[in-house]
Amino acid sequence: MTAPEEDEHEHAATTLIMHKQVPSTHLCHPEQRVALLEIKKELEISESSCQGYINENGIVSPYPKTESWKNNTDCCYWDGITCDAKTGKVIELNLTSSCLYGRFHSNTLQNLGFLIVLDLSFNELYGQILPSVAKLSHLTSFDISNNKFSGQIPYSIGNLSRLAALDISGNNFVGEIPSTFGRLNQLTYLRVGSNKLSGNFPIAILNLTNLSVLSLYYNQFTGTLPPNITSLPDLEYLYADNNDFVGTLHYSLSTIPSVTNNQLDGPLLLPSKLLGLSLGSNRFRGPIPISISKLVNLQVLDMSHWNTQGHIPSLVCELRSLIILDLSVNDFNGSIPHCLQNLKKSLSYLNPRHNNLSGRLPGNVIESLKSIDVGYNQLVGKLPRSLMNFSSLEVLNVESNRINDVFPLWLSSLQNLQILILRSNEFNGPIYQASFSKLQIVDISYNQFSGTLPSDYFVGWSAMSSLGTHKDQSAEKYMGDESSGYYQDSIVLKNKGREIEIVRILKVLTALDFSENRFEGEIPESVGLLKELRSLSMSNNAFSGHIPSSMGNLTSLESLDVSQNKLSGEIPQELGTLSFLSYMNFSNNQLAGLVPGGTQFRTQSCSSFANNSGLFGPALDEACSDIRNPPPQQYKTPEVEEKEEEMFSWIAAAIGFGPGIAFGLTIGYILVSHKPEWFRNPFGRNKRRSTTTR
Repeated sequence: MTAPEEDEHEHAATTLIMHKQVPSTHLCHPEQRVALLEIKKELEISESSCQGYINENGIVSPYPKTESWKNNTDCCYWDGITCDAKTGKVIELNLTSSCLYGRFHSNTLQNLGFLIVLDLSFNELYGQILPSVAKLSHLTSFDISNNKFSGQIPYSIGNLSRLAALDISGNNFVGEIPSTFGRLNQLTYLRVGSNKLSGNFPIAILNLTNLSVLSLYYNQFTGTLPPNITSLPDLEYLYADNNDFVGTLHYSLSTIPSVTNNQLDGPLLLPSKLLGLSLGSNRFRGPIPISISKLVNLQVLDMSHWNTQGHIPSLVCELRSLIILDLSVNDFNGSIPHCLQNLKKSLSYLNPRHNNLSGRLPGNVIESLKSIDVGYNQLVGKLPRSLMNFSSLEVLNVESNRINDVFPLWLSSLQNLQILILRSNEFNGPIYQASFSKLQIVDISYNQFSGTLPSDYFVGWSAMSSLGTHKDQSAEKYMGDESSGYYQDSIVLKNKGREIEIVRILKVLTALDFSENRFEGEIPESVGLLKELRSLSMSNNAFSGHIPSSMGNLTSLESLDVSQNKLSGEIPQELGTLSFLSYMNFSNNQLAGLVPGGTQFRTQSCSSFANNSGLFGPALDEACSDIRNPPPQQYKTPEVEEKEEEMFSWIAAAIGFGPGIAFGLTIGYILVSHKPEWFRNPFGRNKRRSTTTR
């Protein structure tokens, strides 16, 4: 969630712009060149330490800035270095996202005594903060976020009296925030989130009357939020979520508070100027407070995981500036309010997932929506045909309801639709051929679709055919409101034989799931056109004939499941060349012949080929002999299998950007409660790791 080249502070940024042009007559001071080269010597460049970041302009890739640091050259022209135009003194050291690994062994930094900005964020630096940092008396901005620093925060940081911005988030610091922080009376921006800090709310912070941003999220703070936090007259942003704060919550903020995942249980005092309100995963009970309707400027309302009951109150329809509405994982009942159409000029993301909502999906909700997720409710009826008018729609998720309809062929008119999830409903009938130009994730499993698929069925699915294979994979974005950092879509997909929750959907992720239906006939040969496909499941149908040899063209494929059909003939030898195909299941068909001898086939479980008595070859060694003629088995119904699968919640995180499984299908048995990460960065800087999920 953090890391570019620009500094947030206007004062510091202005200073750097004034001094960026360095005349050639002002050469780098020799002692400062020596100090910088010593830093280069101490910190090695490591490819595994490269971390990109996202800002308001998109994704910026990391690069090793210190490679440009050469002896006998002017250090004022080195990457990451800015000198004062008059004195030649180094005033900025910006090594953010520079692929650096290691620790500081010496006090070299104290030889750069005129530094105004020190940014070491988004590397893999470890160890403790050196005491010499406290001697940088001119420092106004200090950022070491998203590293592996540890230990306690030095009390001496409180001596940096000119400090305006301090960011140590995303490390492994322990202990309490030093009381000396109360001396930093110029501080406007303080981020200590995502560490292991503990103790009560740091009272010393209340002395920082210029503070506008305070981030304490993802720590182990306890006790109460002090009532006199309102004594910070310029405080605009408070992030205190994911701690153990208790007691009454007091609001007197001018913009965005975030206090999710705490144990707060008191009354709400809400100011009318709020732009965003995140109260999820707390101990609040009862209905949504009526006072929320007075927040006329509110853009984001998150009351997910709030344990509230009753109908969705119509008061949310009065929030005419609302962009994101997240009411997921509650116990709301009744229908989705038709008055939401009042928000047609603003609302982009609607998520009432995991409730007990009933009735039909309103057809006149909001045509400006980009994402609708009404999964895991009790909605009935048909999909409203008015969805054809939702020209901005990118995500439509209606999974696990009781919608009874035919395949919505008319959705092909939506030129921006990228994700379509219809799984676990009562859809039925054939699915006629259509062109979906941008559709890249389709899940129609666990329905009653039937009929055959023509050989050229997938010809018009161009997004799955080419997503830009040669693009910089470290710079791919995620589905959702990534530019502002407010919201990210999440979905559940069946992959590698298991259901997984993908909490951040890479825009390069492609998946096709037609399983658990009543399809028959041959698998379309045109499936081989979907060269970007990473997960393909057509299991538990009545497909017959041969497995298309064109599947050998699916060079990105990681997961293939065609089990529980009536397929015959050989497994195409071309599949043996698919180097990323780490999971496959051909079981319970009528296959025969030589099993491909590729490495991926040799590493499969014998159960992947079970109940195909005619298969043979080196991939089926002696350990597989006991499954070639198995005893009669009682197969579980899809309903039983689904219930058993729901015993686990799987999470798939996009953890890296190399080929194969790095695109989001690294799986673990992790019980997860996903929440979008909102409001971490009020400056628009929006630093965020592009190589990991948080």
